[in-house]
Amino acid sequence: MSLSPDFSKGLIPAVIQDASTLQVLMLGYMNEEAYLKTQADQIVTFYSRSKERLWTKGETSGNFLHVKNILLDCDNDTLLIQVNPVGPACHTGADTCFNTSNQDNAAWLDYLKHIIRSRKGASADTSYTASLFQKGTNKVAQKVGEEAVELVIEAMSNNDELFKGEAADLIFHLLVLLEDRGIGLEKIVALLKERHNK
Repeated sequence: MSLSPDFSKGLIPAVIQDASTLQVLMLGYMNEEAYLKTQADQIVTFYSRSKERLWTKGETSGNFLHVKNILLDCDNDTLLIQVNPVGPACHTGADTCFNTSNQDNAAWLDYLKHIIRSRKGASADTSYTASLFQKGTNKVAQKVGEEAVELVIEAMSNNDELFKGEAADLIFHLLVLLEDRGIGLEKIVALLKERHNK
């Protein structure tokens, strides 16, 4: 779907969000030229009100904002641009212009969920994930069981690196099983929230 931002009143705000952590990194402004350049280059370019010219974020620091997705609000006058940032977003060296940390990587599981979901119908030879889906629910469930047992074994061995590796394997295979069953991670999170509120 082609977006049609309304630039009739001049500059429009562009909220910049990390595509993996979902943290808001900064706010900038775009005119139509900056928007078109951002789309074409897939690197965020603003219209700088102080410099009175187009300004590509990172042009001097190297801290570019690589575009993953562009969303337009309901009034067509505000952009949400999801990015993969290179380095800190703020000119002060902070992770964000709001002086918050961009290290909350638990939200990355939602990103991983979407990657897994996209591979559900793919050919088995395209990825390990696609091959798991092709083997069916029983095989995926078996992998979850195997990884759970391996995690328990590593929990007893006091080797943190092996334990973390098995925990990652278990979470990954559990996400695959959830998608295989058509029950996305978001439904499990909703259930956990419901239980927490009781």
